Amino acid sequence: MSGENIECWLTDMDGVLVREHEPLPGAAELLEQWRRKDLPYLVLTNNSIFTARDLSARLRNSGLVVPEERIWTSALATATFLANQVDREKGAGSCYVVGEAGLTTALHEAGFIMTETNPDYVVVGETRNYSFEAITKAVRLILEGARFIVTNPDATGPSPEGVLPATGAIASLISKATGSAPYVVGKPNPMMFRSALNHLGAHSMQTAMIGDRMDTDIVAGMEAGMHTILVLSGVSAASDISQYPFRPNRIIDGVYELLDEPLDANGADIRGSA
Repeated sequence: MSGENIECWLTDMDGVLVREHEPLPGAAELLEQWRRKDLPYLVLTNNSIFTARDLSARLRNSGLVVPEERIWTSALATATFLANQVDREKGAGSCYVVGEAGLTTALHEAGFIMTETNPDYVVVGETRNYSFEAITKAVRLILEGARFIVTNPDATGPSPEGVLPATGAIASLISKATGSAPYVVGKPNPMMFRSALNHLGAHSMQTAMIGDRMDTDIVAGMEAGMHTILVLSGVSAASDISQYPFRPNRIIDGVYELLDEPLDANGADIRGSA
């Protein structure tokens, strides 16, 4: 697929649009370009802590205007996936959740009941308040027959103080204790991208995915049948690409290269600096 056929955009957030709460060059202009052209788009994140409304406000504080309906989290993808699994004729589905508001809100809005008694699913997402009691409860419920779902596989996450254990690390602990492997919805599972496409009513052949990680964004975008664009403003460097048996359709230094009126890496109009 050529870039000229792109009618819809999916983009990662961290490392593509923002870095440590600071907007990256061209990010605000690219979002405005999509709005001006009335192009469907979604900003994707594996973070399940925050609701789309929370993330919209956080991005606004960073100088980026992204309406909450343009944000798709692993929590929303997980709730959508589970809603399609439940037999509604038997009543509402039920979950025991290890996670925060982004996940519980998404599941509530999808019609699920939160319970510690014989739930259909144990759903593990990101939280800064993991407790031994909650993890023990999750282990026991899975051993009693609840199905094990995880929002995303990320083993660590960033913080101002350094690396933190994240969803994948806690899921591994629970999996080891139960002998049960979870179904993981978020990137690099292309399920998350397909749910985003369905949410937009878009087709993969006319959609591009912008990401900064070869091992999640690019591989999942490729497996979902999308045009993939790797930006070198985040995790993956140009020297990393040769380590993988697949390649993105396009490699750019930053999203400023996608603007109709191109900027340089410092946000200056290239035409004016010639």
